[in-house]
Amino acid sequence: MKDRSESRVERAGLQVSEVFAAFVEDRALPGTGVDASAFWDGFAALINDFGPRNRELLATRDALQTQIDDWHQARAGQPHDSVAYKAFLQEIGYLVPEGDDFEIQTTNTDPEIATVAGPQLVVPVTNARFVLNAANARWGSLYDAFYGTDAMGAAPVGGGYNAGRGARVVSRSAVFLDDVFPVEGGSHAGAASYRIADGALLVDGTPLMQPEKFAGYQGDPDSPDAIVLRNNGLHVKLVFDRSHPIGKTAASGLADVALESALSAIVDCEDSVACVDAEDKVLAYGNWLGLMQGDLSETFDKGGRTITRALHADQMFTAADGGDLTLKGRALLLVRNVGHLMTNPAILDAQGAEVFEGLMDAMITTLIAMHDLKKDAGIRNSTTGSVYVVKPKMHGPAEVAFTNDIFAHVERVLGLPEHTVKLGIMDEERRTSVNLKECIRAARHRVCFINTGFLDRTGDEIHTSMEAGPFSRKDFIKRKGWITAYENQNVDIGLECGLSGKAQIGKGMWAAPDNMAAMLDAKVEHPLAGANCAWVPSPTAATLHALHYHKVNVAAVQDRLRKGGRRAYVEALLDIPTASYRRWTDDQIQREVENNAQGILGYVVRWIDQGIGCSKVPDINDVALMEDRATCRISAQHIANWLRHDVVSRDQVMETMKRMAQVVDGQNAGDPLYTPMAPSFDGIAFKAACDLVFEGRTQPSGYTEPVLHARRLEYKAQ
Repeated sequence: MKDRSESRVERAGLQVSEVFAAFVEDRALPGTGVDASAFWDGFAALINDFGPRNRELLATRDALQTQIDDWHQARAGQPHDSVAYKAFLQEIGYLVPEGDDFEIQTTNTDPEIATVAGPQLVVPVTNARFVLNAANARWGSLYDAFYGTDAMGAAPVGGGYNAGRGARVVSRSAVFLDDVFPVEGGSHAGAASYRIADGALLVDGTPLMQPEKFAGYQGDPDSPDAIVLRNNGLHVKLVFDRSHPIGKTAASGLADVALESALSAIVDCEDSVACVDAEDKVLAYGNWLGLMQGDLSETFDKGGRTITRALHADQMFTAADGGDLTLKGRALLLVRNVGHLMTNPAILDAQGAEVFEGLMDAMITTLIAMHDLKKDAGIRNSTTGSVYVVKPKMHGPAEVAFTNDIFAHVERVLGLPEHTVKLGIMDEERRTSVNLKECIRAARHRVCFINTGFLDRTGDEIHTSMEAGPFSRKDFIKRKGWITAYENQNVDIGLECGLSGKAQIGKGMWAAPDNMAAMLDAKVEHPLAGANCAWVPSPTAATLHALHYHKVNVAAVQDRLRKGGRRAYVEALLDIPTASYRRWTDDQIQREVENNAQGILGYVVRWIDQGIGCSKVPDINDVALMEDRATCRISAQHIANWLRHDVVSRDQVMETMKRMAQVVDGQNAGDPLYTPMAPSFDGIAFKAACDLVFEGRTQPSGYTEPVLHARRLEYKAQ
C-alpha cells in the first residue's frame, strides 16, 4: 500500500496540505492584491465561524428526515392524506410560510445572464480540454452541427465528405436564414451576392424584410468576409471564403453559418468531477485559475496531429452604423461550488477535522475570479465586475441564507464590493422546491440564476419519501403530475420574484448527446416554458439548441406568463410519485433493476478507478447517455426503495449487480485503462456500487458523495 498521507503546513491555526498551500500562495494570490496572511486569517475565520453553523444545518436535515420517516411509518397501509401531510410539514418547519411579494435586487449582471436567452453548457473543471471546448463554444458552425449529427434525420456515415449530404446541409441552413432573416422578395438559398450599402445589408441587391437585424460586417462592404445578423439578442455570422470547399461551390462564396451558441457555461466543481483530496482540488482550482487569467491551454494529439487549444479572442466588426462592434468569443463562465455536505482532507481545522469543502470552494473560487475582475483589457469573463457561483443541493431558505452569509464574509476578506458574488440557486432538493420563493428572498441581492434539476430532484423525492411506499418505475415517475408542477412553479416563482431582465431561469440537461434529432423536437419546450437558458451536453448540441431561441422570443413568453398568473402550487409538488398500480410482472421488475444496476456500475467503475466524474456511459441498450452523480443517485435510491418495500430481495439485487457488472465489462472491453469487475467482484468499484444500493437508505439525503469519496480515497491509497 502506498502512503499518501499529506505533508502539511500550519496557516492561521489550520493544517493545510503543502501542495494546497503552495497553490494558493504561489499561483492564486499573486496578482489579486490580497495579502497572504490576511487571506489565511480570513479563511480560518470562515472555517471556525461557519463550520459549526454548517454542522447544525446538516443536523436539521437529518432531524426533519427522521420525522418524515416516522410519519409515513405510522400510517403504513393507509391511503395517503395529502391535507394532513402538508399540515405536518408545516408543523415541523419543513414547509415555511410564504411571505409578501418582492423582487430581487441583483445588479451588475452580464447580458448573458440578464437579457439574452440561449443554451448553457456544464463542464467538469478537471478536464482542461473539455473546459476550453465549453468556453469556446460561444460560436458554433451550423453546417458542422447539421452534417455531423442525426439532426437532419440520419447520422453521417464514414468514408470521407459526402457532397450530397453537404448540399442538404446548405439547403437546411438557408431555410433557417429565410425563416429568421427573410429577404424582401428573395431568399438566402442560392443567393449570388451579399453587400452592404448605406448601412443596410443587400442580398442579391434586395434588403432584409427586417433591416434592423443586420448588425455588422468584416472586410470590404462590397464583398464582405463576414456578416453579422441579430435576432432575439443572438448573433449569427455568415462567413464568406471562396477558397473553402463549401464556399467555392456557392455563388456568393458563403462557406459557413456560425451561430452564437453557448452563451454561458458552468465550470463544475461538483457533480461531474471526482475530487477527493488536495491533489484533485489543486487540479480543479488550477484550471479555473487559467480560465480567469485567460491563459489556460491544453496540448493533445488528434488524428496524428498535435493540437494546442486556448481561449478564443473576441471578434471585431464594423457595426451597421459604421462604428465598432465587438462580440465575445467565449461563453460567460459560472463556477459551480460543492454543496454543504462534504468535507475534504486538503485542510484540517484546529481540532484536526476535515473542513467543509463548500467553504473551501467559496473562498478559493472567488479569490481566483479576482484575476478576471482586475483586468481592464484582454480576455475577460464578466464585463460588469461580477463573479457567478452556482450553489447546488441546498435544503430550504435557511441554507440559502447561510450561503449568502458565506459570500458576504468572503467579500469582506478579499476586499470586494458587497454582492460582487452572484448566486445561482439549484432548485433540485424538495425542501428548496416547496419553499422556492423564500429561498430566493434569502439571497435577493445575489440571485442570478435558478434552475430545475429533474435528476437530483427525483433522487431527493425518493429519499425524502422512502417510507411512503414503493415508487413507480423510473419512466413512470416522469409522467406523474408533480414533475410538471415542479417545472412550472420554478418559472412562475422566478418571474414573480422579478428575475426577468436580471437573472436566468434555467432548465435541465438533454442526456442523450448522440440523439440530436430528438433534442431538436423536444427541447424547444424549454424556451416555450419561459426558461431563458437550458443545459445541453456538448458544444454541437448548443449550436442546435440555439435554433430554438431564434424561433422563440423568451422575453415575450415571460411577459405573457407574468400577466397570466401562477400555474402551479405547492400542493402539486407534494404529490408523492409512489406506485398506485403495482401489478408488475416479474420480468418488468427484473428489467427495472437491471437498468438501474447497469447504469450505477457503468458510472461508478469510471469514477472510482479512473477519477472520471461525468462521461458518456452506454446504457443497458448500448445507448450512450451523459451520466453524473445525479443520475447515479436516482438509480441507487430507486433500488433502495424497492428493497425497503420488498419489491425485490437483497439476493436478487446482488445477483443482478454481478450480472450487470459483466455487461459493463463487455462495454468497456476496448478501454486499455479499464479493470474488469468480474469474475471476482471484489474490486473497490464494485463494492462502491453495492454500497450505494444496499446502504442507500442511510445515506444523507440519498447522496452518492460519501460512498464515492471514501471508496475513491481507498483506491488512491493502494
